[in-house]
Amino acid sequence: MMIQRPRGTRDFLPEEMERRRHYEQLLRQVSLSHGFREVSTPIFENTELFTAKSGPNIVEEIYSFEDKGGREIALRPEVTASVIRMFINEMSNLPRPLKLFYFGQCFRYERPQSGRYREFYQFGAEIIGAPNAETDAEAIALAASLVEGLGLKEYDLKVGHIGILRSRLAELGVPADAAAGILQKLDKKLYDEAAPLLRSHGVQEEEIESLFATTRVAGGKELLADIGGEPGRYLNELFRFLDAYGIEDVVIDLGTVRGLDYYTGVVFEVEAPCLGAEKQVCGGGSYTLSEVLGGEPVFSTGFAIGFDRILLALEREEHAFDAAKLDAYVLPTGEDTREESFRIAARLRRAGLSVDVDLMRRKMSKAMKHAAATGARYAVIVGAKDLAQGTVTIRDMESGEQSLVPVEELAEALSA
Repeated sequence: MMIQRPRGTRDFLPEEMERRRHYEQLLRQVSLSHGFREVSTPIFENTELFTAKSGPNIVEEIYSFEDKGGREIALRPEVTASVIRMFINEMSNLPRPLKLFYFGQCFRYERPQSGRYREFYQFGAEIIGAPNAETDAEAIALAASLVEGLGLKEYDLKVGHIGILRSRLAELGVPADAAAGILQKLDKKLYDEAAPLLRSHGVQEEEIESLFATTRVAGGKELLADIGGEPGRYLNELFRFLDAYGIEDVVIDLGTVRGLDYYTGVVFEVEAPCLGAEKQVCGGGSYTLSEVLGGEPVFSTGFAIGFDRILLALEREEHAFDAAKLDAYVLPTGEDTREESFRIAARLRRAGLSVDVDLMRRKMSKAMKHAAATGARYAVIVGAKDLAQGTVTIRDMESGEQSLVPVEELAEALSA
């Protein structure tokens, strides 16, 4: 019986891995250029880490199990909680702000669909520091730079402030412990499910409609004049810094609320219209999580990019990706030059060139076809007569031109 891979997982063949590594490295380069430093956390954690953040119901959505020591363990469903746990354990005395980024696998037990898998990859960044608009602006600036750096052509950056709806719910008499569930419904625009929850707390129909209308408010910076209170002041300051960064195409969306209970202020999302209904590729905002996990109160802001989903968006936009080519493929003409072919391949590799060598003992015609199939720029043909003169033949695989080159000068010739 042929054993299949588990549902919701994928195998990545060499061509796809090269593409994924290329974009992964772009994310790293941009993050480093913004002064962020990379961290890594365990792929499994104590289940309590995630139930403390998201509540006991999260167990139904994650891979949670008891290990051989009787400990409740979970494969991480996201990385933010792990980073804050690491901060509490090992980094709380370091100078701030801490600007951290990460990339890794996450796991959620949910129904697989386009761009959504049970094993998926998440890139994210967190800033642990001062509760000011500069910090949020820095996080948003990095997110925008990452999306642009990957080459996504069409995307929408939406910014909101969760304090607006939290204040409105408090004014309507909704208890703070019930607000989180309602915000989750409003975040997903599930108005039919949010309405009964609001009615159960005595909210009148006209007030419910007014609340729903607020979540539909979206537009440009002209909306800032209509947003009052502390959220309005903060957003005005935030947009001054975003302007300074040159980030101008931003939609103010009061319906961007990100329903998780630990978000406290500015929230933002990036959407790729080419993905249709499931178009969010990045989401984040400012939050308080350290004290929930047993640490000191500390302001944090950050975001996560769904790496698989943003790659799907690039694919939908037919983004061109040029795979790297081998510099050379070394071909012995016979058994009498095979060992020397391997010495030549080793010398070229030590010189920093990407080189493959025939392992299958093919006849020359078939070996040349295989070299062409690998996409190598040059074939290095190692013949006995040429070797006797201290030379080899190099063949340009695109033009077909051939020339004799001294073995001692081969690396320099291929590099040129």
